[in-house]
Amino acid sequence: MYLEKDELLDKCSKWNPERKGLRMNKVPTVCPFCGGEMYVTHLYCRECDTHVEGRFIGGVFTQLRHDQLAFIDRFVAKLSPEQLALVETFVRCEGKINRMETELGLSYPTIRNRLNEVILTLGYEPGVEEAASAVSEEKRLKILEELEAGRISYEEAMRLLKESEG
Repeated sequence: MYLEKDELLDKCSKWNPERKGLRMNKVPTVCPFCGGEMYVTHLYCRECDTHVEGRFIGGVFTQLRHDQLAFIDRFVAKLSPEQLALVETFVRCEGKINRMETELGLSYPTIRNRLNEVILTLGYEPGVEEAASAVSEEKRLKILEELEAGRISYEEAMRLLKESEG
């Protein structure tokens, strides 16, 4: 059975993933024999016995440009299932590690280390965590005391605090 592209897309858009009894396996991205990259090349409709061959990527990725798909391919192929799950949790938690701590039951340093591993796996260099404040608590309190006593102005206090940070 041969269908034009628009007709094929129209028929495929009516596919119902909620259909009972339909069991799907996760698409492997790495060849179990040689470790090469795997692609979906065959689609099958159990309703009408239609077979479609080609190179496919599905789900949310169908609307992406070719260069975006290439990035996704490289991204998914490099990360382990555990790392992909961590990235998914990171996105779901809107990048808030404190929410990830609650959801995963892991400490901040553990999550931070695992995220750094993901960054390294993707070929990037993780940033160095900045110190919470370069101004010592003692120096900050001294500046505030000077301000409160009227020995320095607000502007002078702000300048001193900023200088201490740099």
